[in-house]
Amino acid sequence: MPDHLPSTTAPRAGKSRNQNLLDPGFELTLRPMRYPDFYERYRDAIKNTWTVEEVDLHSDVADLAKLSPAEQHLIGRLVAFFATGDSIVANNLVLTLYKHINSPEARLYLSRQLFEEAVHVQFYLTLLDTYLPDPEDRAAAFDAVENIPSIREKAEFCFKWMDSVEKLDRLESMADRRRFLLNLICFAACIEGLFFYGAFAYVYWLRSRGLLHGLATGTNWVFRDETMHMSFAFDVVDTVRKEEPELFDDQLQQQVTDMLREAVGAELQFARDLCGDGLPGMNTDSMRQYLECVADQRLTRLGFAPVYGSENPFSFMELQGVQELTNFFERRPSAYQVAVEGTVDLDEDF
Repeated sequence: MPDHLPSTTAPRAGKSRNQNLLDPGFELTLRPMRYPDFYERYRDAIKNTWTVEEVDLHSDVADLAKLSPAEQHLIGRLVAFFATGDSIVANNLVLTLYKHINSPEARLYLSRQLFEEAVHVQFYLTLLDTYLPDPEDRAAAFDAVENIPSIREKAEFCFKWMDSVEKLDRLESMADRRRFLLNLICFAACIEGLFFYGAFAYVYWLRSRGLLHGLATGTNWVFRDETMHMSFAFDVVDTVRKEEPELFDDQLQQQVTDMLREAVGAELQFARDLCGDGLPGMNTDSMRQYLECVADQRLTRLGFAPVYGSENPFSFMELQGVQELTNFFERRPSAYQVAVEGTVDLDEDF
């Protein structure tokens, strides 16, 4: 092997064609494709392009002045979480997922996802600059992991379940692959699939009251991105389950169930911080029911038994689910797709 190539680089032919998705190596050959569905997800994501400059936050400034002190506290905490949450996700993409998911088709999608996370970070930066004009308030929001206990608890949960894989260069053993699966499931089901869904609920609650339409518009596009990220990660889990079913035993199910319970607890602490004694149409008890409902959905999608049996108390999230989860590309294309001039045949063999 040439000195300039890393030791994990897989051969371009032969054995690499029979590898499982988590086998050590770094497959470089894109054709013939082993996982064409991942490539189609990449192509769909390209259609889903949006920019922060398309989000108009001007009307939000007037709305912020109408909010009660308790509602302003909620907004401040919410944007502080947004400012740090996607950075945790992006770091895990680069340091863990890209390194261990051994499929060039999947890495195309992960590269696109990293771009989308950068757009989200820019959106939240713009939110903070707009909503918190005082530089000291903005600095405190960006440092939320250090100075806001409810956000620090969520960050510590993420690091607990995700950091153990960061220093692994190769997934050589079943134990290594279990650790990777727990990282991926935490990433998809708990961070993107629970923490962000909880945050989105506050945004759509405000929208249901006719407030902060700019925030809701940007969140619509973030919501769609995050849902696609979660679906991709679950597809990876499905692929690993098919290739290595021995990894999905009772121990893994118990670990994932414990993880989701812990995530619900951390997000409920955040809800107590945001809601205090309760706001019109939003309180800690209703958020608890919503989080339990979402956690059961994630467990069911992973093929595990639900544990809570709670129903969604938020009618505005039922509507959002219909609009965003099942009709990604049925709205008029000019609303969010970027046109490409010329003719490009993406199915051509290179």
